[in-house]
Amino acid sequence: MSFSGFTADDFDVFNVPGLENRMEVLIERVRPKLETLGAEIAPYISAVCGEEMFVHVAKHARRTVNPPIDTWVAWAANKRGYKALPHFEVGMFESHLFIIFAIIYESPNKTVFASNLDKKMSDIKAKLPDQFYWSTDHMSPTGTSHADMDHERMSALIHKLQQVKKAEVMCGLRIPREEAAKLSGEQLIEKIQETFETLLPLYRMAF
Repeated sequence: MSFSGFTADDFDVFNVPGLENRMEVLIERVRPKLETLGAEIAPYISAVCGEEMFVHVAKHARRTVNPPIDTWVAWAANKRGYKALPHFEVGMFESHLFIIFAIIYESPNKTVFASNLDKKMSDIKAKLPDQFYWSTDHMSPTGTSHADMDHERMSALIHKLQQVKKAEVMCGLRIPREEAAKLSGEQLIEKIQETFETLLPLYRMAF
């Protein structure tokens, strides 16, 4: 089965009330698409990273009360897990699709990344598209556009990554749900690959 893209119904999963009900619909409707997308992107992301990248689809297994407000598929260079490693993700909140590079709180790589970002700040500022966004909380749908990431904000992000144990960083593209739902599977894969290629310098800075 080839990846068919996402529909408005896929985003509406996050309006289903209750943990069990939402998980049931998410597993039935969205997870198969994430698994298919993961398998289709894996050869590409492995080739550009120069190492095998493994697919990890969010299971939300730790949840006991609150239903998930987002879901995703991740690619990382470890078969057993991705959270401790710099990785790439494609996922969705109710409001939008996200295509990102991420280092979350469980990863020790964030200090290496922060140091390299500090050294290459001007270069990264110039290379990334203005419409990309930065976030320091993977649980939040909000973020700061790259266009607004001036020296002061970037320095604050770097400092937080170096000093705060649970700090994290995400950077990438958000596509509003209405726009994402209009893209065919082929168009979306092309957009994901293009975005990951643009984010590749950030991934390389994490090691």
